[in-house]
Amino acid sequence: MIKKCLFPAAGYGTRFLPATKSMPKEMLPVVDKPLIQYGVEEAMEAGMNNIAIVTGRGKRALADHFDVSYELEHQISGSSKEGLLTDIREILDDCTFSYTRQSEMKGLGHAILTGETLIGKEPFGVVLADDLCVGDGDGVLAQMAQIYTKYRCSVVAIEEVPHEEVSKYGVISGSALEDGVYLISDMVEKPAPDETPSNLAIIGRYILTPDIFDIIRETPAGRNGEIQITDALQTQARKNMVLAYRFKGQRFDCGSVDGFVAATNYFYERWKELGD
Repeated sequence: MIKKCLFPAAGYGTRFLPATKSMPKEMLPVVDKPLIQYGVEEAMEAGMNNIAIVTGRGKRALADHFDVSYELEHQISGSSKEGLLTDIREILDDCTFSYTRQSEMKGLGHAILTGETLIGKEPFGVVLADDLCVGDGDGVLAQMAQIYTKYRCSVVAIEEVPHEEVSKYGVISGSALEDGVYLISDMVEKPAPDETPSNLAIIGRYILTPDIFDIIRETPAGRNGEIQITDALQTQARKNMVLAYRFKGQRFDCGSVDGFVAATNYFYERWKELGD
Protein backbone atom coordinates (compact mmCIF):
# COMPACT_ATOMS: atom_id res chain seq x y z
CA MET A 1 0.00 0.00 0.00
CA ILE A 2 2.84 2.39 0.75
CA LYS A 3 5.02 2.88 -2.31
CA LYS A 4 7.35 5.75 -1.39
CA CYS A 5 10.19 5.98 1.11
CA LEU A 6 12.02 9.17 2.01
CA PHE A 7 15.70 9.23 2.94
CA PRO A 8 16.86 12.46 4.61
CA ALA A 9 20.53 12.50 3.64
CA ALA A 10 21.73 16.09 3.72
CA GLY A 11 23.64 16.01 7.03
CA TYR A 12 27.38 16.48 7.29
CA GLY A 13 28.32 13.43 9.37
CA THR A 14 30.67 15.47 11.54
CA ARG A 15 31.21 12.64 14.01
CA PHE A 16 33.14 10.80 11.30
CA LEU A 17 35.42 13.60 10.20
CA PRO A 18 37.76 13.62 8.38
CA ALA A 19 36.34 10.55 6.58
CA THR A 20 33.13 12.46 5.76
CA LYS A 21 34.83 15.67 4.65
CA SER A 22 34.20 14.84 1.00
CA MET A 23 32.27 11.55 1.22
CA PRO A 24 28.61 11.44 2.30
CA LYS A 25 28.21 9.67 5.64
CA GLU A 26 25.46 7.58 4.03
CA MET A 27 28.13 6.12 1.73
CA LEU A 28 30.28 4.80 4.57
CA PRO A 29 30.69 1.08 3.85
CA VAL A 30 29.59 -1.61 6.28
CA VAL A 31 31.64 -4.50 4.87
CA ASP A 32 30.67 -4.44 1.18
CA LYS A 33 27.68 -2.07 1.01
CA PRO A 34 27.21 1.60 1.88
CA LEU A 35 24.84 2.41 4.71
CA ILE A 36 22.17 3.83 2.45
CA GLN A 37 21.99 0.67 0.35
CA TYR A 38 21.00 -1.35 3.42
CA GLY A 39 18.20 1.15 3.98
CA VAL A 40 17.02 1.01 0.37
CA GLU A 41 16.96 -2.78 0.50
CA GLU A 42 14.83 -2.60 3.67
CA ALA A 43 12.42 -0.24 1.91
CA MET A 44 12.21 -2.56 -1.10
CA GLU A 45 11.36 -5.49 1.15
CA ALA A 46 8.46 -3.42 2.51
CA GLY A 47 7.18 -2.78 -1.03
CA MET A 48 8.41 0.82 -1.12
CA ASN A 49 10.12 0.99 -4.50
CA ASN A 50 9.88 4.73 -5.10
CA ILE A 51 12.94 6.07 -3.30
CA ALA A 52 13.05 9.80 -2.55
CA ILE A 53 16.33 11.22 -1.26
CA VAL A 54 16.84 14.64 0.31
CA THR A 55 20.45 15.57 -0.38
CA GLY A 56 22.73 18.55 0.04
CA ARG A 57 25.99 19.93 -1.24
CA GLY A 58 28.72 17.33 -1.70
CA LYS A 59 26.29 14.42 -1.96
CA ARG A 60 26.60 13.53 -5.64
CA ALA A 61 28.01 10.11 -4.75
CA LEU A 62 24.53 9.06 -3.61
CA ALA A 63 23.02 9.58 -7.05
CA ASP A 64 26.05 8.03 -8.71
CA HIS A 65 25.76 4.91 -6.56
CA PHE A 66 22.15 4.33 -7.61
CA ASP A 67 22.97 4.58 -11.30
CA VAL A 68 24.63 2.45 -13.94
CA SER A 69 28.41 2.74 -14.20
CA TYR A 70 28.99 1.73 -17.80
CA GLU A 71 32.78 1.98 -17.58
CA LEU A 72 32.94 -0.23 -14.48
CA GLU A 73 30.50 -2.78 -15.86
CA HIS A 74 32.45 -2.99 -19.11
CA GLN A 75 35.71 -3.42 -17.19
CA ILE A 76 34.51 -6.37 -15.08
CA SER A 77 32.14 -7.94 -17.63
CA GLY A 78 32.71 -11.68 -17.80
CA SER A 79 35.01 -11.72 -14.77
CA SER A 80 34.45 -13.26 -11.35
CA LYS A 81 33.79 -9.77 -9.97
CA GLU A 82 30.70 -9.22 -12.09
CA GLY A 83 28.53 -11.00 -9.52
CA LEU A 84 29.44 -8.39 -6.91
CA LEU A 85 27.08 -5.97 -8.65
CA THR A 86 24.06 -8.32 -8.50
CA ASP A 87 22.39 -6.60 -5.53
CA ILE A 88 22.75 -3.06 -6.86
CA ARG A 89 21.51 -4.15 -10.29
CA GLU A 90 18.37 -5.59 -8.70
CA ILE A 91 17.81 -2.28 -6.91
CA LEU A 92 18.20 -0.32 -10.14
CA ASP A 93 15.79 -2.67 -11.93
CA ASP A 94 13.12 -2.54 -9.23
CA CYS A 95 13.31 1.03 -7.89
CA THR A 96 12.97 4.57 -9.13
CA PHE A 97 15.02 7.33 -7.52
CA SER A 98 14.23 11.01 -7.17
CA TYR A 99 16.25 13.74 -5.46
CA THR A 100 15.84 17.19 -4.03
CA ARG A 101 18.26 19.40 -2.11
CA GLN A 102 17.91 20.76 1.39
CA SER A 103 19.46 24.21 1.18
CA GLU A 104 20.15 24.55 4.92
CA MET A 105 20.23 22.20 7.89
CA LYS A 106 17.24 23.07 10.05
CA GLY A 107 16.41 19.75 11.67
CA LEU A 108 14.82 16.44 10.69
CA GLY A 109 11.38 17.99 10.49
CA HIS A 110 12.63 20.49 7.92
CA ALA A 111 14.38 17.73 5.97
CA ILE A 112 11.15 15.74 5.78
CA LEU A 113 9.22 18.85 4.71
CA THR A 114 11.82 19.42 1.98
CA GLY A 115 10.90 16.00 0.63
CA GLU A 116 7.22 16.92 0.20
CA THR A 117 7.76 17.73 -3.46
CA LEU A 118 8.89 14.11 -4.01
CA ILE A 119 6.19 12.47 -1.88
CA GLY A 120 2.95 14.30 -2.62
CA LYS A 121 -0.27 13.46 -0.80
CA GLU A 122 0.20 9.83 0.17
CA PRO A 123 1.56 7.92 3.17
CA PHE A 124 5.27 7.24 3.06
CA GLY A 125 8.13 5.61 4.91
CA VAL A 126 11.14 7.45 6.30
CA VAL A 127 14.52 5.80 6.81
CA LEU A 128 17.48 7.40 8.53
CA ALA A 129 20.41 5.48 7.08
CA ASP A 130 22.46 6.11 10.25
CA ASP A 131 20.24 3.55 11.97
CA LEU A 132 21.10 0.22 10.39
CA CYS A 133 18.38 -2.24 11.33
CA VAL A 134 18.21 -6.01 11.09
CA GLY A 135 14.68 -7.36 11.34
CA ASP A 136 13.71 -10.53 13.14
CA GLY A 137 11.94 -12.20 10.23
CA ASP A 138 10.50 -9.28 8.28
CA GLY A 139 12.54 -6.09 8.06
CA VAL A 140 11.65 -3.27 10.44
CA LEU A 141 9.93 -1.15 7.79
CA ALA A 142 7.90 -4.15 6.59
CA GLN A 143 6.79 -4.79 10.17
CA MET A 144 5.72 -1.16 10.47
CA ALA A 145 3.84 -1.29 7.17
CA GLN A 146 1.71 -4.09 8.63
CA ILE A 147 0.88 -1.88 11.61
CA TYR A 148 -0.06 0.97 9.26
CA THR A 149 -2.30 -1.32 7.22
CA LYS A 150 -4.21 -2.21 10.38
CA TYR A 151 -4.54 1.25 11.93
CA ARG A 152 -4.02 3.73 9.04
CA CYS A 153 -2.08 6.34 11.01
CA SER A 154 1.51 7.49 11.51
CA VAL A 155 3.81 4.92 13.14
CA VAL A 156 7.23 5.45 14.72
CA ALA A 157 9.68 2.69 15.58
CA ILE A 158 10.88 2.54 19.19
CA GLU A 159 13.27 0.54 21.32
CA GLU A 160 14.22 0.52 24.96
CA VAL A 161 17.44 2.39 25.67
CA PRO A 162 19.45 2.74 28.90
CA HIS A 163 17.88 5.40 31.10
CA GLU A 164 21.05 7.50 31.08
CA GLU A 165 20.97 7.70 27.25
CA VAL A 166 17.45 9.11 26.77
CA SER A 167 18.86 12.60 26.19
CA LYS A 168 20.06 11.40 22.76
CA TYR A 169 16.56 10.57 21.51
CA GLY A 170 12.96 11.54 21.16
CA VAL A 171 11.11 9.59 23.85
CA ILE A 172 7.47 8.50 24.01
CA SER A 173 4.94 7.57 26.63
CA GLY A 174 1.62 5.91 25.95
CA SER A 175 -0.73 3.02 26.53
CA ALA A 176 -0.42 -0.44 25.01
CA LEU A 177 -2.88 -1.25 22.21
CA GLU A 178 -1.46 -4.70 21.59
CA ASP A 179 1.81 -6.50 22.04
CA GLY A 180 4.56 -4.05 21.05
CA VAL A 181 2.16 -1.33 19.84
CA TYR A 182 1.54 1.83 21.90
CA LEU A 183 -0.92 4.68 21.49
CA ILE A 184 1.27 7.74 22.05
CA SER A 185 0.12 10.26 24.63
CA ASP A 186 3.34 12.27 24.91
CA MET A 187 6.61 12.75 23.05
CA VAL A 188 9.65 14.65 24.28
CA GLU A 189 12.75 15.50 22.26
CA LYS A 190 16.01 14.65 24.06
CA PRO A 191 14.76 14.89 27.66
CA ALA A 192 17.04 14.94 30.67
CA PRO A 193 17.13 11.52 32.38
CA ASP A 194 15.31 12.91 35.43
CA GLU A 195 12.55 14.41 33.24
CA THR A 196 11.94 11.64 30.72
CA PRO A 197 8.47 10.07 30.47
CA SER A 198 9.97 6.62 29.71
CA ASN A 199 13.00 4.93 28.19
CA LEU A 200 11.17 4.08 24.94
CA ALA A 201 13.19 5.93 22.33
CA ILE A 202 12.26 6.73 18.74
CA ILE A 203 14.75 5.40 16.20
CA GLY A 204 15.21 6.23 12.53
CA ARG A 205 12.16 4.50 11.05
CA TYR A 206 8.82 6.20 10.48
CA ILE A 207 5.65 5.74 8.48
CA LEU A 208 3.94 9.11 8.12
CA THR A 209 0.59 10.23 6.78
CA PRO A 210 0.72 13.19 4.35
CA ASP A 211 -0.97 15.65 6.73
CA ILE A 212 2.37 15.72 8.55
CA PHE A 213 3.65 18.24 5.97
CA ASP A 214 1.10 20.91 6.93
CA ILE A 215 1.79 20.21 10.61
CA ILE A 216 5.54 20.66 10.12
CA ARG A 217 4.90 23.94 8.33
CA GLU A 218 3.15 25.22 11.45
CA THR A 219 5.70 23.78 13.89
CA PRO A 220 8.02 26.38 15.44
CA ALA A 221 11.71 25.71 15.87
CA GLY A 222 12.40 23.74 19.02
CA ARG A 223 15.54 22.40 20.65
CA ASN A 224 18.74 23.78 19.10
CA GLY A 225 16.66 26.10 16.91
CA GLU A 226 15.70 23.20 14.66
CA ILE A 227 12.32 22.00 13.45
CA GLN A 228 11.90 18.69 15.25
CA ILE A 229 9.80 15.92 13.74
CA THR A 230 9.04 14.86 17.33
CA ASP A 231 7.26 18.17 17.94
CA ALA A 232 5.22 17.77 14.75
CA LEU A 233 4.29 14.21 15.66
CA GLN A 234 3.21 15.36 19.11
CA THR A 235 0.80 17.78 17.43
CA GLN A 236 -0.42 15.02 15.12
CA ALA A 237 -0.95 12.72 18.11
CA ARG A 238 -3.22 15.34 19.70
CA LYS A 239 -5.24 15.76 16.51
CA ASN A 240 -5.31 12.14 15.49
CA MET A 241 -3.70 8.85 16.46
CA VAL A 242 0.07 8.20 16.31
CA LEU A 243 1.41 4.79 17.22
CA ALA A 244 4.79 3.62 18.46
CA TYR A 245 5.96 0.14 17.52
CA ARG A 246 8.60 -1.79 19.42
CA PHE A 247 10.11 -3.56 16.45
CA LYS A 248 11.42 -7.11 16.36
CA GLY A 249 15.09 -7.06 15.50
CA GLN A 250 18.31 -5.22 16.19
CA ARG A 251 19.45 -1.68 15.53
CA PHE A 252 22.98 -0.37 15.12
CA ASP A 253 23.56 3.36 15.67
CA CYS A 254 25.97 3.90 12.79
CA GLY A 255 26.01 7.62 13.50
CA SER A 256 28.40 6.74 16.32
CA VAL A 257 31.80 5.10 15.97
CA ASP A 258 30.91 2.38 18.48
CA GLY A 259 27.70 1.49 16.64
CA PHE A 260 29.39 1.59 13.25
CA VAL A 261 32.10 -0.82 14.40
CA ALA A 262 29.50 -3.13 15.99
CA ALA A 263 27.52 -3.18 12.73
CA THR A 264 30.67 -3.90 10.73
CA ASN A 265 31.55 -6.82 13.00
CA TYR A 266 27.99 -8.20 12.82
CA PHE A 267 27.75 -8.00 9.03
CA TYR A 268 31.28 -9.30 8.60
CA GLU A 269 30.29 -12.48 10.43
CA ARG A 270 27.23 -12.81 8.18
CA TRP A 271 29.38 -12.16 5.12
CA LYS A 272 31.79 -14.93 6.16
CA GLU A 273 28.90 -17.37 6.66
CA LEU A 274 27.62 -16.65 3.17
CA GLY A 275 31.13 -17.12 1.81
CA ASP A 276 31.43 -20.49 3.49
